[in-house]
Amino acid sequence: MTTATRWALVVGVLVLAAIVAVLPRVRSANETPVTSPDLGAARATAALAPCPAGTGRVAQLADVTVQCLGDGSTVDLGSALAGRATLVNVWATWCEPCRTELPVLQRYASEPGAARVLTVQVQSKPDDGLRLLTDLGVRLPTVFDGDGTTGPVRAALRVPPALPASYLVTADGQVRFIDSPRTFTDPAQVRDVVARLS
Repeated sequence: MTTATRWALVVGVLVLAAIVAVLPRVRSANETPVTSPDLGAARATAALAPCPAGTGRVAQLADVTVQCLGDGSTVDLGSALAGRATLVNVWATWCEPCRTELPVLQRYASEPGAARVLTVQVQSKPDDGLRLLTDLGVRLPTVFDGDGTTGPVRAALRVPPALPASYLVTADGQVRFIDSPRTFTDPAQVRDVVARLS
């Protein structure tokens, strides 16, 4: 192999390496970025109640901000849940007991004198959650705590791995985990728990 041939081979390898190095950058610059799905139509169909807003402070939920699933606004849970008893229910679309419990909570929330109910969707996509709530006829205010294995609400409440999980935030800002029953099957159970823990 002559010197000229060796140099030509070295230059060819260098040019090929430069092309391979630049090609992914050029391709990624021209690709359409992946965006979250447009939830406008799903939100309109679900017609969820507005998420709560407030000016007080629940210490355990201080600085916990999440997205309201119904309209996409940001909710500061530490202030939104202050001053009024609120049942907080954590659920996911893949959770079968959650699918049974959500309509029970809707029936309870529709009763006169019921405590406020806020649901927290976790570990599932927001469009899937909106679709499930629509199918179940549940219109409760709902916040989205992310589709990963943790989120700010789950961290603040120390949510156990088994879902659903419910908490009562009392009017004076105490947060109480509801361990009996773990899953509500009747609005009367919700009434009893709220009365007992308030």
